[in-house]
Amino acid sequence: MTHNKRIVAIDYGTKRIGLAQSDLLHLFAQTVGTFSEPDLYKKLATIEKEDGIEKILLGNPTNGDGSPNRMTKVVADFEARLQAKFPTLLIEKVSEFGSSKAAMQTLIESGVRKKERNSKGRLDKVAAALLLQHYLETRPKLKT
Repeated sequence: MTHNKRIVAIDYGTKRIGLAQSDLLHLFAQTVGTFSEPDLYKKLATIEKEDGIEKILLGNPTNGDGSPNRMTKVVADFEARLQAKFPTLLIEKVSEFGSSKAAMQTLIESGVRKKERNSKGRLDKVAAALLLQHYLETRPKLKT
């Protein structure tokens, strides 16, 4: 059974927004890039037009115990703007607790030099890809 739409994941930040997308079989997450909010909307519109989007995963920032933190409301406000721009797309919030730390560890393990690791845009798109890969690996599989 093949899927013909992508799943995308967003790691929202006030300066940069990381974006990742699944392959069309929903096996792997690929980084797309980091964007300003207006450029993110353009990129999502392009993906929707070319391949379709099954759903948008949105990293939901919380504290370790699941309680809201200073970014929780900021992301909720972004979610409202995103839904207004793409009213037909399903947006699903997923926990992003620890995703930036995991993204940094991934960059370290893949041999990326410290100066390059610290370019924040790289961390944002890797964090989005990790959110998406975790989702792809842990969601219930459809019976075929």
